[in-house]
Amino acid sequence: MKLHKESKGTIIVASLLFAVIGLLSIYFLEMWSLAIIIPLLIIYGLIFWFFRVPHRDILNHKENVIAPVDGKVVMIKEVDEDEFIQGKAIQISIFMSPLNVHICRYPVSGEVIYKKYHPGKYLVAWHEKSSTENERTTIAIKSLTNHTVVFRQIAGYVARRIVFYCNEGDQAKAGHEFGFIKFGSRMDIFLPIDTEITCKIGDKTKGGIDVIAKMKE
Repeated sequence: MKLHKESKGTIIVASLLFAVIGLLSIYFLEMWSLAIIIPLLIIYGLIFWFFRVPHRDILNHKENVIAPVDGKVVMIKEVDEDEFIQGKAIQISIFMSPLNVHICRYPVSGEVIYKKYHPGKYLVAWHEKSSTENERTTIAIKSLTNHTVVFRQIAGYVARRIVFYCNEGDQAKAGHEFGFIKFGSRMDIFLPIDTEITCKIGDKTKGGIDVIAKMKE
């Protein structure tokens, strides 16, 4: 199983911590040490599972908006996007549980024209205000269809580390990785008001594969 590069520090710390706790439990608890060691091994395995990098066959897309993350669609609504679009947009929000793959991918192809990191709160990721009050990043792309698409990585109550690798001027390719969020959170996508939405609330998405909307040329 291939692991994401963001796993290195977490796995080193977890390995040392679990080794110390395991040895201490064996020394002090003897035959009862399995009550400690078995749960630790399960948690250790879940950490590896969280940082997995699944193989995805990414296609080329122009009009299609691709799911940027694995998760569940929890919101589709018309909103005012005040940071960059400064007008009406359709917001699609996808919630990621700790068991989902947490690689973040570009939803559309085009050019990165804006990026910004915002410190903030750690409300639960499905809270509507988390989009504007939580720690987050905002990225905007001028798509191949000449539309502006904005999307946000949002930290949640558990997720406390957002990573994004893109810079203004970079060429974005729909479905390809631009960042990572550790341990559960949310992704918001803001699309032009006349976009055709092809997903619905409750849909489970596969990042880089599933088409969630189509933009008019």
